[in-house]
Formats: sequence, C-alpha cells, structure tokens
Amino acid sequence: MEIRRINNKLFWMLLAAAVAAATNYVEAQTTDCFYVFGDSLSDDGNNNLLPTLAKYNYPPYGVDFPSGATGRATNGRTVPDYLSQFIGLPFIPPFANTTGSDVLKGVDYASGAAGILFETGKQMGDDISMDAQITNHGVTIATVIPKLGGVEATKNYLKKCLYYVNIGSNDYLNNYFLPQYYPSSHIYNLTQFADVLISNYSRQLRALHAAGARKFALVSLGSIGCVPAVIIAANVSNGCVQDINTAASIFNDKLRVLVDQLNSDFSADSSFIIVNSTAIFSLNPNFLGFKIQNASCCKTVASTGLCVANGTPCEDRNEYVFWDGFHTTEAVNEIFAESAYNASNPDFTYPNNIARLLSSSPSNTNE
Repeated sequence: MEIRRINNKLFWMLLAAAVAAATNYVEAQTTDCFYVFGDSLSDDGNNNLLPTLAKYNYPPYGVDFPSGATGRATNGRTVPDYLSQFIGLPFIPPFANTTGSDVLKGVDYASGAAGILFETGKQMGDDISMDAQITNHGVTIATVIPKLGGVEATKNYLKKCLYYVNIGSNDYLNNYFLPQYYPSSHIYNLTQFADVLISNYSRQLRALHAAGARKFALVSLGSIGCVPAVIIAANVSNGCVQDINTAASIFNDKLRVLVDQLNSDFSADSSFIIVNSTAIFSLNPNFLGFKIQNASCCKTVASTGLCVANGTPCEDRNEYVFWDGFHTTEAVNEIFAESAYNASNPDFTYPNNIARLLSSSPSNTNE
C-alpha cells in the first residue's frame, strides 16, 4: 500500500509539471447512485455464470481484493470500485447478483468481451452487449419505481445518479481485428467502422437519457495496440501495434464530436463528459513508479491473454501496468480513477471531471 501512495504523489506532481495549470482537487462530491456499463475493465461478476472464456472469478484474479476472486479482471479494485469510494458509496453489485442488494445505490451491468455491437466478443462465448445492458437497466428501473413511490420520484432520483460507461475496445480487439471470426474489416475501412460504432453508441446513450440518465462519464479508448496480448499476437518486438492505436484514435475523435453534440442536444437538463484514457496514460509510466510496462504480472494463457488458473503472480504488483494480457493492475486503476475524478487538464477530462460533473447542475456543467 505504501508504494501505491508514493506513486500517486508522483502522479499529481507530474500532472502539475505537465500542464500549464496545476491540478486542482475538487471538494469531494457524493451522489445517491452509480450505474456502470461497459466491458471487462468494469465487470465485477456479471460474466461469472455465463458460458464464456471471458471470466475472471478464479485465482490469481482478486489476490488483492478483500473478497478474493469476484469476477473483476484485475488483482484488486477496478476504476468503478475506486470511484464508488470517492463518491461515498459501497462497491456497486453486479446485475447478475443483485438479490438482496440495495439497487438504489446502483448496479454494475458491465460484461467482459462485450461491445457496442451485439456480435462483438461472441467468439469467446456469451456476453452482455451494450444494448442488453441497457435492457437490464430497464429491469432495475422497474424495481426502483415502487421503492421510491412512483415514476416522477424515480426520474428525480435518476437525474442525480452518475452513469459511467467504458466500452468500445472489444469492438476492435474482439471484432474488427479478428477477420477470421468477423467480416467487419472486409466491409468497412477504419473511418467507416468508427462511424458505425458511434452511430450505435449515440443511439444507446440517447436510450439511457430517455430512461432518465442525466450525468454521463464516457471513457474513451486507450492505446489498445499497446496491451501485452496484442503485442504478442502481432509478434511486435519493439513498440505497439500502430494500426490498432490508429483505429482507437479515429474512434476517440468521433466520440468527442458526439459528446459535444449530446451536450448541445440536451443542454437544458444533461451533462456528458469524456475521460481520455490515451491522454492519461501518455504520461511516462516510469514517473508513476511502473517499471514493467509491456508484460503481464500473472502468467497468461496464450490463446486468451487471461491469467493461468491458480498461478502465482508477480510480487511487485505496484510496479506493473498490466495485470494480465489485457487488463491493468489495481495500482493503475487507482491513478486512472483519481485523474477521472479530479484532473483539471481538459486533455484528461473534457469538458469537466467527474467531481465537477456531480457538483454542477446539468445546465451549467460546461461553465
């Protein structure tokens, strides 16, 4: 733990030196509820009972998590776990295991291998696509209405909730760049495919808005061409897989345009922000205390990039960027969550950070 605290101090020192205006901590904001959508970076157990290879409910996953291997694709806490703590909520339960849970505090719908498109990730087995996650959220809302005493009370409740969405990576890694399973790359060039994704994503976000969501934090794609499993599969000896990073960059540029459009369309009552994964991790990892940047902490299965069951992971987990072939360590997740919550640099969070998203009324979030 002490190593991680030192890393965080270095992170904020570096931020202050890297941007013209030093990072400002915003007074901690709380919210009554937190809804999480996305893929394995946010999944906390929804895939456990699905017939899929994309599950993470066995050791050494969870080696540093209080409850052990719960279905989180890392050694400890995920970014949503840290955000839950920052906003004064307990860990948010997975939709698959909400029996007896206080759904009024929120639900996690994320699913490993899932994407914006329904077919994404299906070569791994079943997953819960973004559309299906939105359907599941509708089920949650139906249970909330009688608890709160009616539709109007539920609308007032939902408009204060944080909606965190991190999805899209699998539409490339487990769809477009797997031509042996999917025809996408034969049908679309990178720009056309990004347009398909953004069109569907816009429809999905508007559906969440129609259901009552008002405060959105959308995570852009990271440098997905730099993850260990991708580098190994492409047999790249030095550096990253550039065409995959280019694809992510095209998507991210279009996502920013979409956020501007959504903020314009719903300016009276809603706020959308972007958490820029690529910008946050463009900082030199050495300054953050991460000595190992392109290898996995756990021994991985070649065909999936996931940890070998019951394997012994590295001991110095705070020095690794990646836990397995695709997913970051708890130490990285904490830094990412802190930046998403507090960073003042608009390259990191645009047009505001999560703390300001929660503290501002929808009509003045861009002020």
